[in-house]
Amino acid sequence: MKDITWKEIEHIGPMEIERRSFEMISEEAGDRIPEDERAMIIKRVIHTSADFDYIDQLRFSDGAVKKAQAALRAGAWIITDTMMAFSGINKKSLQLCGGEAHCFIGDEDVAREAKSRGVTRASVCVDKAAALGKPVIYAVGNAPTALLRLYELIQKGTFCPELVIGVPVGFVNVVQSKELIMQTDVPYIVARGRKGGSNVAAAICNALLYQLDGSRV
Repeated sequence: MKDITWKEIEHIGPMEIERRSFEMISEEAGDRIPEDERAMIIKRVIHTSADFDYIDQLRFSDGAVKKAQAALRAGAWIITDTMMAFSGINKKSLQLCGGEAHCFIGDEDVAREAKSRGVTRASVCVDKAAALGKPVIYAVGNAPTALLRLYELIQKGTFCPELVIGVPVGFVNVVQSKELIMQTDVPYIVARGRKGGSNVAAAICNALLYQLDGSRV
């Protein structure tokens, strides 16, 4: 690789960097990204990950984006499985819709319950979200056990999230948990395979929000 000179660096402002990044994504992706409401979700995930594989790996149930945005307009809460995903969500945009973001993974009652039952805290967090009695978008970027518990409660009919964002990264039960969510009747956005992460989960949430308020690309 040749040496880079200072003159080759683009010296532009923060928002211009983002705009230019999305232009580059569109140029490189060509016509591989669908020209509908899914486009900005896919582009923002690529912007976050620099991984164009998500064009093929991100799967959307019918009407998932529109259903999720309707829920957000009605004040749905976003629940995340990690503090990293929670931290990445634009709270100002969410508050404009009347919603809130929460992550229960560090709550003392969750830790006690998980230890008592011999399960992961991530799965107990799902139970806590189900007990809220509120419309919820559940974003999973790390814990397949959260997706497995979501699947169990959905099958029982005791929890019906407005949207499940299923993008945990890793190996054990990651692929299987995503496939199970795609077998439910609940709206979903899922990254098939092993790829994903809390940053991807937050990017999907933000893409939904930014399309609502028109504040970002």
